[in-house]
Amino acid sequence: MNIRKLEAHEELPIGLLLEADPSEQLVRGYCADGHCFIAERQGAVIGVFVLVALDPDTAEIKNIALAEPERGKGLGKRLVVAALEEAKNLGFSVAEIGTGNSSLAQLALYQKCGFRMKSIDRDFFTRHYEEPIFENGLQCRDMVRLDCRLR
Repeated sequence: MNIRKLEAHEELPIGLLLEADPSEQLVRGYCADGHCFIAERQGAVIGVFVLVALDPDTAEIKNIALAEPERGKGLGKRLVVAALEEAKNLGFSVAEIGTGNSSLAQLALYQKCGFRMKSIDRDFFTRHYEEPIFENGLQCRDMVRLDCRLR
């Protein structure tokens, strides 16, 4: 798997990005403001993450997604570690990530990669998304925010 920054002339892997965030409007907005990285295997895009500066010291991983056939192979962890390394290379000292209260596997993965819980934005998903989101038998309502020191 090769990870690289998406070039300005290349199209966003919007289908993959929408697997992690169902709002195309939000996805296109933060991709325009940030750095989009893709993971490729044999010329095919199999993963993506987007880094956006929150302030001069903090980058947020706004979206991280892996193609469904590639899941369960340890590649998600490699994407998270690559995102942390890219954030560090860009000069940030802290990385943040947010995920839904119902995203149980993601919460475990992020903590295994060194993230610690920071805060909860109650009702984030009911305020920002028109359609309810369900995952793991739970309604996704709250945004769980985590952070990780890079230095």
